[in-house]
Amino acid sequence: MINSAMTVREVAIKIPESTRLFETLKIDYCCGGNRPLTDACESAGVTVDNVMAMLAELSESKKKDTIDFQQLSLTELINHILETHHVFTKAELERLPALFEKVTNAHGANHPELFKVSELFQQLADDLKPHMLKEERILFPYIVALEAAIAQKRLPPFAPFASATYPIRIMATEHENAGSILHELRAVTSDYQTPRDACFSYQTLYQALAELERDLYQHIHLENNILFPKAIELETPMGVVRHEASSN
Repeated sequence: MINSAMTVREVAIKIPESTRLFETLKIDYCCGGNRPLTDACESAGVTVDNVMAMLAELSESKKKDTIDFQQLSLTELINHILETHHVFTKAELERLPALFEKVTNAHGANHPELFKVSELFQQLADDLKPHMLKEERILFPYIVALEAAIAQKRLPPFAPFASATYPIRIMATEHENAGSILHELRAVTSDYQTPRDACFSYQTLYQALAELERDLYQHIHLENNILFPKAIELETPMGVVRHEASSN
């Protein structure tokens, strides 16, 4: 059961389908997901009663093939993040610069805000590329190895950091920075509304940016709200004590 006192993050975890609804209502469920649902609804200009009704409807009509991310192992969740979100993000970061150049060359004189949009996108790309690389090469392999070691009753793997809490804190901060850029992009583009003289490439660019935003919000949600807390819990001293006791 859900209630209006729960945080947006808690609702998003309990009802995975709610993330699309929150996107439509412009309710931040990843970086700002620690706010009570009531406060988030008030800020978004929607009534909490209506949102609760829509959430109840979502819960009732939940599709059987929906992935329950809470039930996945951390290794399975990481594989999903890599294969679904990292692959998509990397492809878009490589594809869109050429489209930006084409659109700004054609429409920049009449729509100078395009140069700001291009600058923000490049800032986002410059932040996300090393961010994903650190996850893929350092944090994610450690979490996978830790989960395997505990399952096999072996000693935890060597970590190049004192605790996963440290790199996770850095990743979460970088997620917040990405979220800030996404908010600014949406503001500069007037919610990705193209002007009346926009060509097909212009429309394609804004549609792609909106889809990148949607995917990144889901991506960050899975890491901030599910993967990272579970990884920290797995690494707690109590977990290590239980592991060592079972190894003796």
